[in-house]
Amino acid sequence: LHPQFRAKAVCRLTCKSCRTDVCMRGMKAILLADSRIELYSTDRPPKGVQLVYDDYRTRNCKCRIRDIACLGCGNTLGYHVTQPCESCLEACNNGHFWMFHSDAVTCTER
Repeated sequence: LHPQFRAKAVCRLTCKSCRTDVCMRGMKAILLADSRIELYSTDRPPKGVQLVYDDYRTRNCKCRIRDIACLGCGNTLGYHVTQPCESCLEACNNGHFWMFHSDAVTCTER
């Protein structure tokens, strides 16, 4: 794990639509393929979401991803990287493959 990730705050992520707790190990992140996009991420499968629909490829790289939805209300909150591409694995990353859109969840530091 890269040292810059050790100092990041861990937060509880809650669905903005229904306030269901969706993740207890969230961290603020930026999208590797576009550093202007802020997200939240986690390294373990979150208990408050479920994979939905089929895998698809991203526009900016060759990663395969699948959307995740809130178990409380069904809203799509982000995605899971089901198969990271070689270039993303080689880039500086924190091993987090569960991503939450910042406009879909609320973060509360733990």
